[in-house]
Amino acid sequence: MWTPTEEEKYGVVICSFRGSIPQGLVLELGETVQILEKCEGWYRGVSIKKPNVKGIFPANYIHLKKAIVSNRGQYETVVPLEDSVVTEVTATLQEWAILWKQLYVKHKIDLFYKLRHVMNELIDLRRQLLSGHLTQDQVREVKRHLTVRLDWGNEHLGLDLVPRKDFEVVDSDQISISDLYKMHLSSRHSVQQSTTQVDTIRQRHGEACRMPVPHHFFISLKSFTYNTIGEDTDVFFSLYDVRESKQISERFLVRLNKNGGPRNPEKIERMCGLFTDLSSKDMKRDLYIVAHVIRIGRMLLNDSKKGPSHLHYRRPYGCAVLSIMDVLQSISELKEEKDFVLKVYTCNNENEWYQIHENIIRKSSTKYTAPSSNYGLIISLQLLRGDMEQIRRENPMIFNRGMSVTRKLGFPDVIMPGDIRNDLYLTLEKGDFERGGKSVQKNIEVTMYVLYADGEILKDCISLGSGEPNRSAYHSFVLYHSNSPRWGEIIKLPIPIDRFRGSHLRFEFRHCSTKDKGEKKLFGFAFTPLMRDDGTTLSDDIHELYVYKCDENSTFNNHALYLGLPCCKEDYNGCPNIPSSLIFQRSTKETFSISTQLSSTKLTQNVDLLALLKWKAYPDRVMDILGRLRHVNGEEIVKFLQDILDTLFVILDDNTEKYGLLVFQSLVFIINLLRDSKYFHFRPVMDMYIQKHFAGALAYKELIRCLKWYMDRSAELVRQDHIQEAMRALEYLFKFIVQSRILYSRATCGMEEEQFRSSIQELFQSIRFVLSLDSRSSETLIFTQAALLNSFPAIFDELLQMFTVQEVAEFVRGTLGSMPSTVHIGQSMDVVKLQSIARTVDSRLFSFSESRRILLPVVLHHIHLHLRQQKELLICSGILSSIFSIIKASSLEADVVEEVEMMVESLLDVLLQTLLTIMSKSQSQEAGEYVSCLLSLLRQMSDTHFQHLLDNFQSKDELKEFLLKIFCVFRNLMKMSVFPRDWMVMRLLTSNIIVTTVQYLSSALHKNFTETDFDFKVWNSYFSLAVLFINQPSLQLETVTPAKRKKILDKYGDMRVMMAYELFSMWQNLGEHKIHFIPGMIGPFLGVTLVPQTEVRNIMIPIFHDMMDWEQRKNGNFKQVEAELIDKLDSLVSEGKGDENYRELFSLLLLEKIEQETWRETGVSFVTSVTRLMERLLDYRDCMKGDETENKKIGCTVNLMNFYKSEINKEEMYIRYIHKLCDMHLQAENYTEAAFTLLLYCELLQWEDRPLREFLHYPSQTEWQRKEGLCRKIIHYFNKGKSWEFGIPLCRELAIQYESLYDYQSLSWIRKMEATYYDNIMEQQRLEPEFFRVGFYGRKFPFFLRNKEYVCRGHDYERLETFQQRMLSEFPQAIAMQHPNHPDDTILQCDAQYLQIYAVTPIPDNIDVLQMERVPDRIKSFYRVNNIRKFRYDRPFHKGPKDKENEFKSLWIERTTLTLTHSLPGISRWFEVERRELVEVSPLENAIQVVENKNQELRTLISQYQHKQMHGNINLLSMCLNGVIDAAVNGGIARYQEAFFDKDYITKHPGDAEKITQLKELMQEQVHVLGVGLAVHEKFVHPEMRPLHKKLIDQFQMMQSSLYHELPGLDKLSPACSGTSTPRSSVLVSHGPMSPESIKLVHRHSPLNLLGSVRHSSSSLSSHTSSETGNLVILTDSSVGETAEDMYHMQLVYPNSRYQGSVTNVSVLSSSQASPSTSSLSSTHSAPSQMINSAPSSARGSPSLPDKYRHTRELMMLLPTHRDRPSSAMYPAAIMENGQPPNFQRALIQQVIGPCKPCSDPNLSVAEKGHYSLHFDAFHHQLSDAPPALPARTLRKSPLHPIPASPTSPQSGLDGSNSTLSGSASSGVSSLSESNFGHSSEPPPRTDTMDSVPSQAWNTDEDLETPYLPVRYSLSEPDVLESLKSQPCRSHSAPSGVIPQDTMDPPALPPKPYHARLPNMENEEEMMLMMEEEDKHRPLHRKVSQPASGGKEEQARVAWEHGISEQ
Repeated sequence: MWTPTEEEKYGVVICSFRGSIPQGLVLELGETVQILEKCEGWYRGVSIKKPNVKGIFPANYIHLKKAIVSNRGQYETVVPLEDSVVTEVTATLQEWAILWKQLYVKHKIDLFYKLRHVMNELIDLRRQLLSGHLTQDQVREVKRHLTVRLDWGNEHLGLDLVPRKDFEVVDSDQISISDLYKMHLSSRHSVQQSTTQVDTIRQRHGEACRMPVPHHFFISLKSFTYNTIGEDTDVFFSLYDVRESKQISERFLVRLNKNGGPRNPEKIERMCGLFTDLSSKDMKRDLYIVAHVIRIGRMLLNDSKKGPSHLHYRRPYGCAVLSIMDVLQSISELKEEKDFVLKVYTCNNENEWYQIHENIIRKSSTKYTAPSSNYGLIISLQLLRGDMEQIRRENPMIFNRGMSVTRKLGFPDVIMPGDIRNDLYLTLEKGDFERGGKSVQKNIEVTMYVLYADGEILKDCISLGSGEPNRSAYHSFVLYHSNSPRWGEIIKLPIPIDRFRGSHLRFEFRHCSTKDKGEKKLFGFAFTPLMRDDGTTLSDDIHELYVYKCDENSTFNNHALYLGLPCCKEDYNGCPNIPSSLIFQRSTKETFSISTQLSSTKLTQNVDLLALLKWKAYPDRVMDILGRLRHVNGEEIVKFLQDILDTLFVILDDNTEKYGLLVFQSLVFIINLLRDSKYFHFRPVMDMYIQKHFAGALAYKELIRCLKWYMDRSAELVRQDHIQEAMRALEYLFKFIVQSRILYSRATCGMEEEQFRSSIQELFQSIRFVLSLDSRSSETLIFTQAALLNSFPAIFDELLQMFTVQEVAEFVRGTLGSMPSTVHIGQSMDVVKLQSIARTVDSRLFSFSESRRILLPVVLHHIHLHLRQQKELLICSGILSSIFSIIKASSLEADVVEEVEMMVESLLDVLLQTLLTIMSKSQSQEAGEYVSCLLSLLRQMSDTHFQHLLDNFQSKDELKEFLLKIFCVFRNLMKMSVFPRDWMVMRLLTSNIIVTTVQYLSSALHKNFTETDFDFKVWNSYFSLAVLFINQPSLQLETVTPAKRKKILDKYGDMRVMMAYELFSMWQNLGEHKIHFIPGMIGPFLGVTLVPQTEVRNIMIPIFHDMMDWEQRKNGNFKQVEAELIDKLDSLVSEGKGDENYRELFSLLLLEKIEQETWRETGVSFVTSVTRLMERLLDYRDCMKGDETENKKIGCTVNLMNFYKSEINKEEMYIRYIHKLCDMHLQAENYTEAAFTLLLYCELLQWEDRPLREFLHYPSQTEWQRKEGLCRKIIHYFNKGKSWEFGIPLCRELAIQYESLYDYQSLSWIRKMEATYYDNIMEQQRLEPEFFRVGFYGRKFPFFLRNKEYVCRGHDYERLETFQQRMLSEFPQAIAMQHPNHPDDTILQCDAQYLQIYAVTPIPDNIDVLQMERVPDRIKSFYRVNNIRKFRYDRPFHKGPKDKENEFKSLWIERTTLTLTHSLPGISRWFEVERRELVEVSPLENAIQVVENKNQELRTLISQYQHKQMHGNINLLSMCLNGVIDAAVNGGIARYQEAFFDKDYITKHPGDAEKITQLKELMQEQVHVLGVGLAVHEKFVHPEMRPLHKKLIDQFQMMQSSLYHELPGLDKLSPACSGTSTPRSSVLVSHGPMSPESIKLVHRHSPLNLLGSVRHSSSSLSSHTSSETGNLVILTDSSVGETAEDMYHMQLVYPNSRYQGSVTNVSVLSSSQASPSTSSLSSTHSAPSQMINSAPSSARGSPSLPDKYRHTRELMMLLPTHRDRPSSAMYPAAIMENGQPPNFQRALIQQVIGPCKPCSDPNLSVAEKGHYSLHFDAFHHQLSDAPPALPARTLRKSPLHPIPASPTSPQSGLDGSNSTLSGSASSGVSSLSESNFGHSSEPPPRTDTMDSVPSQAWNTDEDLETPYLPVRYSLSEPDVLESLKSQPCRSHSAPSGVIPQDTMDPPALPPKPYHARLPNMENEEEMMLMMEEEDKHRPLHRKVSQPASGGKEEQARVAWEHGISEQ
């Protein structure tokens, strides 16, 4: 049975509980719990951490603590009954623990360790506090340490400042807000102090005057090391001032035995002293610690003969010094002792002993001897601060060590009243003695005794130094052989005060013989009494005493015998008649000097003072004595204060008339003396005297009379010093007056009461008279008034003893009222007046409500005047603070209501005005003071006060002005941070007062300004205030810790909700005036609804419905609400407000309200679009604030921008986001996209002169100017993005505008710009980007990406793999899909992110440009990859049964075409796919495309060699030809023959007849092209490469024979093909299909198929170099026939035999046409652009036989005559005489670039697959014959530079790139082994470089990944595949060495036909240099298989293109 607990309410968890049972509450060690119920060893309750979760836990896991329970029951609160500091420490440590760990995570390591240290200290201090074993002082000290550390930690962690009083946290409800403000300030101050020095001593408030802090030196002698003296020693420590050359302290004596230990065994470890009472001034003096070492033993240390061993003398030994200045810094910082070693120096000459310390300090090294190194005193020092009581309290250990207090000579700075002292310090100065007939000088010892009047020796009245007991006799040390000894030894004589008078000192002089007997012989004496006859003590001076002769037999029993003698010269002058026949004869030649210094509180050396005290002895001198009192030293006066005061009042009583004024002046002097800080502590002595000892019952009359007399004369006198002094003494004068009157009335039972009262009244009239004088003319009068005002408040307490509170208050009111108003007095007087008022308010008088009623109006009047004039604001605020403190403290009294009423009337308005002024100047301290005053006043105001206040306004205008002021102040309070961020207590209290005040004022606002008197300004001010209030950071409880939130909610509730209700009700009260606040208040209210507090949202969101409704009623629509809401929503959400819940709530609440309206449809659509906008805005914000990548941000921005444009048509927001997007693009360096983005804004503008306002960063200007500026900026961005084609139309548009305005200067500029862009297009290098299709699947993507597919334009050089990495890093949660198939619904709907990425090929829209023949590839290259909206992607698959022998029969292609929403490039790098189309390409069509593409490729390459674009290096052509011919021999084309020329196939596919014919023609064409290629090859081939050439010709013959059966034209092989050297005349020339028409690639497909050509592997590159040699064989098409006519044509073509070796240049088909790999994924990157350059549709058919003659004729006609084309025009002259350089082969080998991936093309022989591809650098060969001519056209005449395209561009059907040249030897299978179906191909680079760019600038790469397994072509292939897998040679680095186009001017092409601009290489060196140069620039390649000749290959291809397009 669960029963509620009675006692067990609060406990601490002492063992963690897992809560593993049902209803179990999980508890951690150290948590606190509140217990509600108990049952059989179990408790039920909550953890204080999580107060909302109830549960059960075992009782024995809890340690119970006592607690106070309030509000018992369901909502009870429990407060632990322990010290509040302990509770605070506990809570704070729990809060810090969480933040502490975060510091580590945030890498704030320094603070992490500091905080750990402080937390450990707090735990330790808390433990001490809980132990209960501390004294009260210790508890106080521990609490001080705790709070300092708590505040330090809170400040460094950014937590709230805790206001404290006496270490306890204050309750803000119990004190006034002004006091709370001050506490915050002082807490802040103490935190700052603790930050600099954690343990600084804080001065407490209320000290009337700052006491100087005394300093003390603690010294401890640790040891006297290496003491080799072997005798006992005395070590005397003292403080010595070098500048004044005097000792300033007593001596501290340590007695050591001969071993260096203490002579007294009890003193071990206790040889320590404390030099006390050093002032701050002393600490600045040049002080030294001096240690004199005196040994006690034989006369001479090393001479045992001198003197008997039993006699011991005090003998000087050595001295050590330590400069305090040097060590002060180090010991000030330490809190403990620090050790120092003092070297002991010995004196060279004993006569110098008295000044040895000075010699050491001054380093007079001749006069002393330094010790051996480690010889000295080890002492420890510690500096202590504070009075002795404090030192004793703080350092008890020091006092327990038997420490000796060593005082200063003389009094300290502050003389404490109880400090009784009577010390006479005597210094033995020197003596002068006769030799006495001896040959050597004497060894003199002085013995001193203190004797009383009766001759008795006083016991223990001599002290050699503190630390040792006093003695009765003193023996000086002995100086060896010195008749004029100087000792300089100080002795203290602590003689009791009663024995002082009559005592005298006797000095006996003895000679210490060093003979055997060694006795001491007395030879003289001297004496001196301690007091003079006049009663004064021996003066502080040097006294030279007479020396009297005597001997051992002389007796001193009868001291009267010598006391009658003169002791010194002054004494002698006093009594000249001394008989000479006395026993003692004076030795006239001998003298003895001493000096004395008296430090006594009982004895005086002052004659005047003594005269005053004994005035009756000199009655006639009284006036003079009183006058001389002013010259007596203050120390003497305070010592005899009581006696002097008694004497003065006795004199006054004796003769009032005569002495009254003088006594008054003396009294004033003494009172003012006590105001000096040195004697300030004697005021209690004075008070005590007045209370206990003062007996002048009649004195008051005379004192009042004198005081009044002084005051009345103040108007006349010029010199007013004495009047001012009297004014300053006012307080004590009144004390005397009042006490005197009390004594008198006691004695006379209250007689003369009336006279006393009237005299006081008259005195006050005089005071008023003084104050009312106009002091502006007289400066002295100002000082008098100031002195009076300063002292005035001090007399109230005295008056209250005699008068009632009301009477005193009336006196004070009259006096304060008599002061001239602030206008008529000077500035300084103003301050004094206010200070006087301030002290009045602080006085006890003001704490009585009766007096406040009288005084408050006057005080408020003065403050009001000052505030009106904005004068002395700080003092005024201080006075107000005090008033509010008093009122708050006495707020239970009934009178307080009246007082508050008074203050409201007088102050409220002027306070508000003052605050507005201060806030406008932003003076924070004054603002804080006045804000706290205003808040104090408002908090004191009750309903009635507010009611009276509002009723008192005369008119509505006044009320309006007041409301506007107070609302404005409140708003400023929230806007300006008057209180720092961490003053949470203050901020919350402020908010609470504001919300309460607003509740009072809102009713007045509603009542007075709603109906007919509606005032927009006041209402608007009110709404703004409410909105600001709810949005205050300090009220956003969601951001604070749960514990703090609970505390705030318990105390104040959620004030935002209170204000929201108030705001809502006021909105409802507006009625029809609501329309005035539409749309103005929409933004602010929206801000309020975005506060993350559900209740506030629920209250406020319906207001929007109300606004829509009112606007609908007024205008018939709610366009304004709509526009404003959308505008403001954008800015507020971007500031970080709002969340998903808000979006749902907004939609829900408004739709619910709108349901009932007539305008429901428009409303619903509006709310829906706002909700959708919010979705996008929240997405946008999350993207922007997260560490999201540029892409995501851009995508998000585009999405939001389109929404603004298309869905809600907000042009301004649309334009804003255009600019945001543009900035993002610029940041990411997407210049083209930035230009397209800005273009959107530009298109919105017209060429008109309409003025536009200032907007974003645009100034106010005309629309024309803005559009012009935009156009220029866009053109600039297009230029930076190298998209000149897009910039040119804008240049033209601008040109038209400039022309129409006749602005020829701008026109010229823009035309030049346009021309530059054309030049750039032709000259500058541009990279072609690759395109990637990305699918975003899954619900975890932002909704603008979710389940959509995009095509993205890659960055420069970006390949598929890099792109994929980039996407995965942008979406780190995403999973990459491994196949290209469209995903199913499970993936689309799952809660995850899937990315599907593969490369796609662009399909250009602008096919016309690409089909134009004469357009340079530079230009075409742009159109191939720009303005693209369609993309293609091919996937191979087998349909039907798969033929193992020949897979091509069933290999189909699935071709997907993607259409985008916008074309690329555009405003983004990626756009969404709008439509997908799928078509299937049959195996035969595929074969046609492959062969067709390869033909075109070969043709391009051959053309480049013919036009000399590929310099001398034939390597590329060799490999290409080898690849095609060899592969064809080994089955490439043969596979197609088997597959499609088979009779079975033809019968099964009768519809394919035409296509089969087409394929045959293409194969025929390939043979022709290869023939031309071999002809060109022979011209250029290096002699060493001849074997390769011969092999090629052999294989070509084999290829022809293999095609023989299928292509009947090829069987008649010319005899020239035998491979032997044949005469040139017999070489056949090919013609026939090589007509200009047929040279072009002939397509039989639609344009789409045209583009659909497949990408081919460049197996030609991997061909190996054959070692065979052979001559060139020209192969011709047999179909031409061998008729005479043919021969005739040949002769026509080549009339000169030297040209008969030439053949027409045709491109050759590479070996991969039959490879399945060509139709892999990589087939997306397809055939060369020349396929589109090919024939117009009219020429598409394969030429029939009759055409061949036409072709030949055309060829002939197009060729220039022999004389027009000399050989030197095309090629340079021979490079060197003897052919090739000998190191050619070495160069060749060096060019081999890594092992390439073996090619798996079916057209390659097995042998070739394993070979390396070689790369030969460029060589210029010596050519004896002219090159073969290009038949198809003449070359272009202008030297245009072709444009290179990007090396990373994808190779589309139009892209003119050439996979043969693209650098990979194995595009087919190399990718197969590396990827599975998930990877799509990575497109190869473009290689359209040309002469103008050095070959190293672009490397080429082809990296294809195909998603299906390869077909096996031969037995050896598995090995090849294995080798591929094991050698992933891909490198990811971008190509190095890319040279920017502007660094090297590209050489122009030949300006005339066949005039090559190539240098003649005169010698070998030049050629070698060229080779080296090329080597130097070769880059690192991405794939090892890639030859480095991309540049050269590209040049070759471009040249061919030039040739073709020229036609």
